[in-house]
Amino acid sequence: MSKVLKAMMVCLLTLVSLAAVLPARAGQVEIRVGYENHPGEPVDLFCIEWKRLVEERSKGTMSIQLFPSSQLGSKNDIMDQMIAGDSVITLADGAFFADRGVPDYSITFAPYLFATWDDAWRLFASDWHKEQMDKLEKLGLKVLVWNGIYGVRHTLTTRPVRRVDDLKGMKIRVPNNTMQIVGFDVLGATPTPLPLGEVYTALQQRVIEGVENPLTVLYNGKFHEVAKFLTLDGHIRNNVNWVSGTIFFNSLTPEQQNILIDSGVEANETINIVAEKANEDAIQLFKDAGVEIIEVDVTEFQKAAIGAYTDPRVAARWTPGLGDRVRGIIAGTGK
Repeated sequence: MSKVLKAMMVCLLTLVSLAAVLPARAGQVEIRVGYENHPGEPVDLFCIEWKRLVEERSKGTMSIQLFPSSQLGSKNDIMDQMIAGDSVITLADGAFFADRGVPDYSITFAPYLFATWDDAWRLFASDWHKEQMDKLEKLGLKVLVWNGIYGVRHTLTTRPVRRVDDLKGMKIRVPNNTMQIVGFDVLGATPTPLPLGEVYTALQQRVIEGVENPLTVLYNGKFHEVAKFLTLDGHIRNNVNWVSGTIFFNSLTPEQQNILIDSGVEANETINIVAEKANEDAIQLFKDAGVEIIEVDVTEFQKAAIGAYTDPRVAARWTPGLGDRVRGIIAGTGK
């Protein structure tokens, strides 16, 4: 082997070694953001604003590509890609994080935990929530932004639900996570996990009899075309957590990390107002589409849902005293 070739190989190996240990990305950073929601929904509007702010503040050195309507696959598929190191971001919640190895996180998706958004923000700003994010980060997932309003989740069905007993045996689509499966199971329903993209056809073919989600998601999915009864049970107050993989996040410079996080927080502060207004307007849109709006005695649903807090599928995995600690934080007496 010639001396020149040997020298070139040494230089190449040196560069490869440096690349393996350097934490910061020096050139153009391209990020894919994938989500189940359709164009025009508040989640999509947030992503458009987030993209604008990131690209503007990074002076074009960071770019974001948006993939709505499940174009990148299911939430769990995307999270697997994150852990593998891909430069991809998606939205998730405590119920998914629990199934990923941080079981206490699922309480944030327990039915009727939050009475107001202030209750939710108090918990998510607490030391307890930081502890959960730290645990998740050790498993390869980094929560970037948590201050977004996804909406209050209600239930749309093919036959009316006016009381808890009306849910008995009904096949209700839920996301594929333990907490939400338990949440409808204790009400007597038959929770049926399905990707959101399959719900319309499943309702149309009567594979399922209902779906739960915030009003804007239900309306934009056009599920009201095949299910004409909307029960305002308000079982979950759902924030939005935007999450990336720690491998990708740690590869960014501190400046890039700050741009990504700060821009997301700011975009949510703008879009949250839009999200709440859109959810309010959705009621009239449902009425105009011939959907029957059903007001229920929420206290009856709350009492039935208490079983979700003691069900061994979730409670057996919780830290002892978790419920008391979380309720104390929400009440303003703990942290």
